[in-house]
Amino acid sequence: MARQAHIMRPAVPLSVRGGLNDGPRGSIVMPWPINRAMTRSWKDIQLKNITSKSLFQLRGRLLAGVMMALPVAGVLPVHAAHAADQLGEKVGTALQKAQTDLAAKKYPQAMADVDAADAVTGKSDFESYTIAQMRAAVAAQSGNVPAAISAYDILIASPRTPAATREQMALAEGSMAFTAKDYPTAITVTEKYIKAGGKNPQMLTILIQAYYLQHDYANAARVQLAQIDATIKAGGKPTENQLQLLAACQAQLKDSAALTKAYVLLATYYPKPDYWAQVVHSVLSNPNMAPGLRLDIDRVRLESGLVKTPAEYMDITELAMQAGLPQLALDIINQGYSTGVLGHDASAPREEKLKALVTQGVADSKAGLDTAAAQATTGNAMLTAGYNYVLFGQGDKGIALMKQGIAKGPSDVNIARLHLGLAQAAAGQKDAAIATFNSVEGTNGARDIAQFWVLKLNSAAAAAH
Repeated sequence: MARQAHIMRPAVPLSVRGGLNDGPRGSIVMPWPINRAMTRSWKDIQLKNITSKSLFQLRGRLLAGVMMALPVAGVLPVHAAHAADQLGEKVGTALQKAQTDLAAKKYPQAMADVDAADAVTGKSDFESYTIAQMRAAVAAQSGNVPAAISAYDILIASPRTPAATREQMALAEGSMAFTAKDYPTAITVTEKYIKAGGKNPQMLTILIQAYYLQHDYANAARVQLAQIDATIKAGGKPTENQLQLLAACQAQLKDSAALTKAYVLLATYYPKPDYWAQVVHSVLSNPNMAPGLRLDIDRVRLESGLVKTPAEYMDITELAMQAGLPQLALDIINQGYSTGVLGHDASAPREEKLKALVTQGVADSKAGLDTAAAQATTGNAMLTAGYNYVLFGQGDKGIALMKQGIAKGPSDVNIARLHLGLAQAAAGQKDAAIATFNSVEGTNGARDIAQFWVLKLNSAAAAAH
């Protein structure tokens, strides 16, 4: 089995050049969606449990059924009450020979013996059923997929076959066709099984993979998404392989919106850096992103682990100071030190100088915050003062003031709601924050960023289950 490969390469971090007053960011390099994905990461993960071993067991049961019907010597006496469940001499003799040839792995002779039994005229229903059992056993063991499927169809349609065995036979049909790379047949038999009400998830696995390998990505995505949705609706957790396959299908279809949703699910249930990088890429790719969201964009990158250089940490710290949020600036620069990015190279003295400036800004802001709040007459000023209260540990007071600022009328109500949601999240009010984030509208990027934070707040809980 091939070594597992990732759906995508590690994301290229966003690089930022240019000063704070240079207008739009000088250069933003973002990861593009997934590379080739179809390797062992999903292929045959579940099929390995439903091929050789289960087919061998099924063949054993088929042969057992035939052997119980075969006469021990000559023809068993036919009693009126059981006449329908006896084999006549011609059929019984031919099937006995087929059994012997099959045991000796003389497959062409064994199939010829089955054909001879089938050629007998005036056969009973029981005889036809037993012949189909032997034909299925010979065909399955010899790898004759069309003959096996034809025989299984007869057995599945017969009321003589128990329900559990019918399901196994349907599974055998699909897995044999798939293993033989007869994907159209695998699709036909599995679709028929599912439309008849079959619920075995292994059949869905065969169907989805057969569609994908037929390059029918739309149908593969359709069936895979339905399986994922059903799992989530039932309170379950989709497997990473299922979500990876969905993403691979959407990438092949070049459906960027659907691909983003697939990565949102991956980041929700399996919060790995690569998946977050793709989500961030989608958020930041909005061509209408408002200039007023520069700091918010960088906070998304920080949260996703995409800020890697001292210059980036310094830049974002300065943005937070310019936004009038010194405590946020201090948190950011401290993160740079705690992650080992800051304080080690030739720029360390400048970094220490900036940290001292930020620390003094925190002290000054705390000392003058009540005055600033009292003097705030615009919605924007109220929002900034309120956010500072939250960052300084006075959550309820700050959130109330921010709501007043929104009611007063900020310059952009959706950006204001985004910041209120961030403040509520910082204050530990997760449910309120999610509700606020979900109220953010518009096309300027604020809603995209808000939905990123909804995803972040929900992903921790989802990953814990």
